[in-house]
Order: sequence, then C-alpha cells, then structure tokens
Amino acid sequence: MTTTKTRPLLVLGSTGKTGRRVAARLRERGHDVRAASRRGAARFDWNDENTWEPVLDGVGAAYLVDSMQSDAGESMSRFAKLAAARGVERLVLLSHRDWVVPEGEEKLPTERAVRESGAEWTILKPAWFTQNFSEDPFFRGQLVDGEVVWSAGAGTEPFVDVDDIADVAVAALTEDGHAGEAYELSGPRLLSLGEVADEVARATGRDITYRPASPEEFAAHAARHGLPEDFTGLLNMLFGWIAENRFATLGDGVRRALGREPRDFADYVRATAVTGIWQG
Repeated sequence: MTTTKTRPLLVLGSTGKTGRRVAARLRERGHDVRAASRRGAARFDWNDENTWEPVLDGVGAAYLVDSMQSDAGESMSRFAKLAAARGVERLVLLSHRDWVVPEGEEKLPTERAVRESGAEWTILKPAWFTQNFSEDPFFRGQLVDGEVVWSAGAGTEPFVDVDDIADVAVAALTEDGHAGEAYELSGPRLLSLGEVADEVARATGRDITYRPASPEEFAAHAARHGLPEDFTGLLNMLFGWIAENRFATLGDGVRRALGREPRDFADYVRATAVTGIWQG
C-alpha cells in the first residue's frame, strides 16, 4: 500500500509508552505523523466524539490504543467504523493477551470492533511491558527502594520490550503482509519476579529483593504508596494470573512480524541501569 507514504499516519495515545515510540519511529522513516492525545496539537479524547473526525481527516492508517474504560469496546466499534468510512485503510490495535472472566465472557471487545470495522487490521497482543520497571513510578519506586512487592508468588511472565512492540506496530502500519494477523508479543524467556530483582541488582550493584505478598498484604503496601483502590484490585488480579502461570508461554509475534528474535530482558536492564534511574 503506497498511501502510507503520502497520507498522514494517526497515532492515538501518542504520549504513552508505546505511542510515543511508534510516532518517533514513523517520523524517523519520513512519514507524516498525526500524534493525537487529549492535550496534544491533534486533540483526541475517547469521551468527546467531536474530536474523532478531525484526527481522521485524510489519514491512511492508524495506531489504536483503547480508552481502558468499561465502554471501550463500544467506543472502539464506533471509531473504527468511522475510520473505515473516512478512508482509513489500515488499523493496528494495541490489545492484550487473551483473557476471560470466570464465566467465560470475552473481555476484549475492542478486538472484535477492529476486526469488524471494514478496514485491514492487525492486532498486537503483548505480555507485560518490560519498561514498566523504569517508566511506571510505582514499579520503578520499588526497585529504588530495594524491595519488589507483588502478589505474584513464584509465577513467571515473558516480559516484552516496548521497543519491540513499537517496531511491530510500525511494520504493520507501513508494510504489506500483516493484514489479518494477531501477533502474540513476548520476550525470549520466562522470568520470575525474583529473577527480575536479581537482574536489576546485578546491573546496579545494589541489594534488591523480591518479597512475595498475599493479595491483602499487597493491598496494604499499595495503599501506603498512594495507589487507588480500584487500580490495586486490578493489579492483584493480574499478579494472581502471573502466580498461576496463566500466560507463562513465549509468543512468536516479534519473530513472525520482524524476522528477528525479541530483545532480552537483560539487554533492557543493562541499558537502563547506566541512566541511574534505579539509584534513587
């Protein structure tokens, strides 16, 4: 498709962990990027539909990050269909690894919305972001304090480098061959939280430990650090899934999309440690 060379590429969530990297890579490749956010020059707000049409004007492809609200699927459905009707040819959605509530109800209606939009689609399904340990204040603060406290037991997770997610997103937005693909994105190995703490400790020369906590202990710890109660509940649920190794499998999406292996957690740790961000 040649339209991505001449038409703007829309990046929603352009100030977020993935969005800002996607926008930067596209600009480096000479693309016209429309970086949209609630307070950016291209204003976009999921809760204000008056902002939707202006950011779609003339766009050839779009990187989508949902609202993370209870009605995210409904909003995505309306926006994706509007995008297709306005001539957007490709939609690339940042989603999640498959998960369901106990009753079995699908909890990723945003994926259905993009699949049914009428445009070409690619879905990115990443594991936990590696960069959460340096770019999320709460998780970074734990490493600075020298103690990682999660209710994740001895479970493992194939943490994925956000730079890999951005590289796959750029490929899907600008290259042929990715339409109809749902890429499971992970790092090259499984890591426990104890191993995460050990990796950072070696790279920084500091004593950093992992203390497995019960959900109640983690909730109390999070409250002392000012986390909202609803967010703490979400983390306890996600940590519980790590504890039971629900997603302790490696994804092949980076290899399939880019023809190379995903970045290793140790490479991220070494590159991040030299910045001093974990020294306090």
